[in-house]
Amino acid sequence: MTKTVEANVRPDYDVELQKIADYVLDYHIDSIEALETARYCLMDTLGCGLLALRFPECTKHLGPLVEGTVVPHGARVPGTSFRLDPVKAAWDIGCIVRWLDYNDTWLAAEWGHPSDNLGGILAVADHLSQQRVAQGEAALTMREVLEAMIMAHEIQGVLALDNSFNRVGLDHVVLVKVASTAVVAKLMGANREQLLSALSHAWVDGQSLRTYRHAPNAGSRKSWAAGDATSRAVRLADIALRGEMGVPGALTAPQWGFYDVLFTKTNKDQALKPDADRRFSFQRDFGTYVMENILFKLSFPAEFHSQTACEAAVTLHPQVKDRLDEIDRIVITTHESAIRIISKEGALANPADRDHCLQYMTAVPLIFGKLIAEHYEDDFHAENPLIDELRSKMEVVEEARYTRDYLDPEKRSIANAMQIFFSDGTSTDRIEVEYPIGHRRRRAEGIPVLKGKFSSNLATRFPPQRCERIIDACADQQRLEQMPVHRFFDLLVI
Repeated sequence: MTKTVEANVRPDYDVELQKIADYVLDYHIDSIEALETARYCLMDTLGCGLLALRFPECTKHLGPLVEGTVVPHGARVPGTSFRLDPVKAAWDIGCIVRWLDYNDTWLAAEWGHPSDNLGGILAVADHLSQQRVAQGEAALTMREVLEAMIMAHEIQGVLALDNSFNRVGLDHVVLVKVASTAVVAKLMGANREQLLSALSHAWVDGQSLRTYRHAPNAGSRKSWAAGDATSRAVRLADIALRGEMGVPGALTAPQWGFYDVLFTKTNKDQALKPDADRRFSFQRDFGTYVMENILFKLSFPAEFHSQTACEAAVTLHPQVKDRLDEIDRIVITTHESAIRIISKEGALANPADRDHCLQYMTAVPLIFGKLIAEHYEDDFHAENPLIDELRSKMEVVEEARYTRDYLDPEKRSIANAMQIFFSDGTSTDRIEVEYPIGHRRRRAEGIPVLKGKFSSNLATRFPPQRCERIIDACADQQRLEQMPVHRFFDLLVI
């Protein structure tokens, strides 16, 4: 007999949503390493945003949707004079943070940039801190910002460990939206029901395709996609706090839920996964693991899978800079994810295309000994035809060990190796770099570089005395944690 009715029994919230909500509401952060790393992450992320303000293609997106809008207790956008509603401020902060592909990174089955969540976190925290003080209440402190960062990193990163969204064509910013929704809802005072409602709407919401990250459609949307996601999170949290009902079966509803609609293939060549395998896998409980193991981009504004390849190229530069016209072939040995995401040939149409091309990102430091954001611009590319000549001589091969170690939770290496062969039959050494300088295993070496990067980025926007005040505010863990959020933001505006 044909079924003509559906059972309308409203379910409890999906256990995955409850797991996230309970972590955000109940987990106590006491990891000194996580809090200290979050402080460094805050510094690095703000510096990346300030550096991006040098690029008109980025700044054209900033500011109120309606010119002249005045927002009481408006959230500030660092490095600017804008005071915006928290939704647009989150968009703008997220945009500048991500524009140059220079902020932190997490690599696993899925990848992404957990500091993208700072768009929503900072916008909401600055607005609420100002509002509370105006009402005679205590301001939010920077400790609350650091804790929100740790939790957003953890939600995004743990979901990424075993669950590949890129395999089904979805962009990783879905995880920014979910993580930001959880932590900004908490900052805004959500109870458990409101937080669950907000999370359910984040999953039911439309999700971005990865189209704009891959050849032949790679483009600048990838530079503002995370800002859009963290901004949407603030909007959804606000909707939930106004009493909007949630969608309890957002993930698991048969036919209509996220799993059945969007999480149904392991890759483009396989049929539907069995129902049991369609659900998210949690490799570990939520804690502070992701912030403690986060990867910083310290030397190169480049897609992270290429960081160690760029480092190898810089090492080889002295050996090849006077023999560039003698190069016969260049062999890059890498891991599977790098091949799938950033190995490409053919014409590169724009800066976003170039900073996601392994061959371009290694050719530049081979020639010039460094790689900076300006090296992706159209004029620079046009003026240096040797870059494409070297690209045409590159061979990219996978090393199985690199792929295994990339996914090993105890290693999380991002290995690349490079060797140059010349037309006379000679060759350079084979330079292998398994862990980039921003890796946890190289923290002692990396933190001084991070501080130098932060100082340099501040100097692109502020005069020396202001730079000193900002550096001083960030230098001491306890003092920063106790600082009111709006006072911290006072240092960051012009």
